[in-house]
Amino acid sequence: MARSLVAALRPRQWTKNLIVFAGLIFGERLLDPAAVTDAVAAFAIFCLLSGVVYVVNDVRDRDADRLHPVKSRRPIAAGDLPVGSALLFALVVAALALAFAFRLSIGFGALAATYLVLLTLYSLWFKHIVILDVLTLAMGFVLRAWGGAEAVGVDMSHWLLLLTLLGALFLALSKRRAELVGLADDATRHRPTLAEYSPQLLDQMVSVVTASTLVAYALYTIDPETVARFGTDRLTWTLPFPLYGIFRYLYLVHRRDGGGNPSEVLMTDRPILICVLLWSAAVVLLVYGWPFAAGR
Repeated sequence: MARSLVAALRPRQWTKNLIVFAGLIFGERLLDPAAVTDAVAAFAIFCLLSGVVYVVNDVRDRDADRLHPVKSRRPIAAGDLPVGSALLFALVVAALALAFAFRLSIGFGALAATYLVLLTLYSLWFKHIVILDVLTLAMGFVLRAWGGAEAVGVDMSHWLLLLTLLGALFLALSKRRAELVGLADDATRHRPTLAEYSPQLLDQMVSVVTASTLVAYALYTIDPETVARFGTDRLTWTLPFPLYGIFRYLYLVHRRDGGGNPSEVLMTDRPILICVLLWSAAVVLLVYGWPFAAGR
């Protein structure tokens, strides 16, 4: 039972919550031990809240998940975790996570509660409404990023919020395409809203979001406010990393039938993982200088 409860929280998906640390890094608080502690706490809280959303989602979709080749092995769909126990567990975890969130700060607690309500509504209703489904998922990432900034007491850049929204839309639309193509005739039985999409429509949406994301990132790196804040105009040098990462992801979606699980791609595709690590290192070096302690 304990193993099933932990598995129901889907800890393998928690890498999505790493966006919480964006405020810490770009808010120039990475070398502040207190801010790092608060950011780690915010990350843990969002991991628990996202786990609660997964439990609610799996309870809601348990019948459809039994038709999926992979999701049928989830504890609730497989029958290893009773529905009543799962919901009680989710309620307790949600209460504890929100209690710690409001203890961290009122603003962060409000954002955490908003995230929980919005994503719960997604699991119950919004996921069945075309276009609104992917927009809701994207807003969940925005709330994570915003919450991370609030937790460390910095103002989140409007550019970074926009980039979070666009990047999350790219992943959500790519995931929908992977599901639609991968499940073929079973796609609409697993997720009814997929009947409203087509590979061609999703390809057009992904193209628009891809171009918008890359242009927005490029403009962010040369924005006068960004240059003034970090004291450098060299963030433009990091543009090849998102270019490669996005193109690699599209390659996996179109040529390797991947993209159905963004978290798994990040952890298992070595080129994307290396790209993300190199981008992170480049940003830290450019923002904080070398060596770090001398710059801040």
